[in-house]
Amino acid sequence: MKKEVWDHLMFLLAEWAKKFDPPAVTKEAQQSKDPFRVLIATVLSARTKDEVTYEAAKRLFNLASTPKAIANLSEEKIAKAIKPVNFYITKAKRIKQIAKILVENHNGKVPKDLETLLTLPGVGRKTANLVLTEGYGLYGVCVDTHVHRILNRLGLAKTKKPVETEFFLRKVLPKEHWIRINTYLVSFGQKVCTPISPFCSKCVISTICKKVGVKRQR
Repeated sequence: MKKEVWDHLMFLLAEWAKKFDPPAVTKEAQQSKDPFRVLIATVLSARTKDEVTYEAAKRLFNLASTPKAIANLSEEKIAKAIKPVNFYITKAKRIKQIAKILVENHNGKVPKDLETLLTLPGVGRKTANLVLTEGYGLYGVCVDTHVHRILNRLGLAKTKKPVETEFFLRKVLPKEHWIRINTYLVSFGQKVCTPISPFCSKCVISTICKKVGVKRQR
């Protein structure tokens, strides 16, 4: 796949993204520049709307914003702070576990490598890659359902699962686009290229989209 195709896609998305706030985790990363807060915000964001994630993260970090401080909170207090994110009781347990592990095994620091991040409770490849890219500015390819869906809809990928899309992108996507592709496509997937009946009439990349699997559009 030619580099020019990816450059053109990312240029169009970058211009579109200037009009909107970034996703909640990116916003947290820009404001705090703290890998730990990025990690916790990402855990909170799973299956939760951006506005809910951002406010929940803010409430929690007002109580405690370091691994040691959060490890000292009760699960009940964490749960109360992060409610109403989806699965807030389970997430409260995981957040406390993560904080405790970071304190006990990593000197209170978030690991900088993918393999170690994946050993933390509830941390999958999407979260680990997002911590590397947004928390540390390191190379990684974060693929969630939006990224997976849109690339397949465009006809640029032919993959069945997000993890397959990640490894596909690692092979074909120019490295200078690795960090930003998730930021752009998450927002784009929330506002334009929605799972059902996407807004093709106002899509800035419609001319290069094959609309694979699109049965209804607006």
